[in-house]
Amino acid sequence: MHRKLLNLAQDNRGKGSGLRSEATGADTTTVYVYDVIDGFWGVSAADFARELAAITTPKVKLRINSPGGDVFEARAMMTAIAEHPATFTAQIDGLAASAATALTIACDTVEIAEGGFYMIHQAWTFAMGNADDLTATAALLTKIDDVLIAGYAKKTGKPDAEISALMKAETWFSAQEAVDNGFADAIAAAPDKAAKAQARAFNLAAFANAPKALTEKQIEIDETVRVRMLARLNLYERTAA
Repeated sequence: MHRKLLNLAQDNRGKGSGLRSEATGADTTTVYVYDVIDGFWGVSAADFARELAAITTPKVKLRINSPGGDVFEARAMMTAIAEHPATFTAQIDGLAASAATALTIACDTVEIAEGGFYMIHQAWTFAMGNADDLTATAALLTKIDDVLIAGYAKKTGKPDAEISALMKAETWFSAQEAVDNGFADAIAAAPDKAAKAQARAFNLAAFANAPKALTEKQIEIDETVRVRMLARLNLYERTAA
């Protein structure tokens, strides 16, 4: 059994804020996928499909902050997007990695926030059974890769061979690189601090090339402490004078 997918799901259990939606205008509903994509430990395709089924607005903004997860769950979520009559805009607030990128290519338009990341790689899944079972699973994964390659190629205009090489290398794109390579259409405004902090909170140990910006803890400056210290310094300077 390939443990990377299991580890990704288990290691990120409870680190995301899950799935939710809200009306953000007379004609728009915003849906948040801020979690691993998984039927047990994160956002499931069934829950996602039910969320979309309740939406009647002509526009949907799909805000994504996810390390990915189960490719088959993601494929089912793509189908739910494709079958919904609304126009979808994907907005990557922090991270769209692995299976989460499949959601973006199902949308009509893709935006990525400044400081966001986008990652593609070959499909993963679980496999158990005899040699015939494993051979069939490998063949199925190849088909999934072919479908993803076709989706990425259609989105970017890149040839299939180039997309295949990028997937095999587990390629991470910064926001500007995602736009330059055609995976995103535009850079959105910077997300709030909560979105960026949550992207850094995900455990990305299952991936080989995760960028340091997402894996290293960043020191947050406490502005209240800085302001108090400056006030004390000013008081000292006035007293000394």
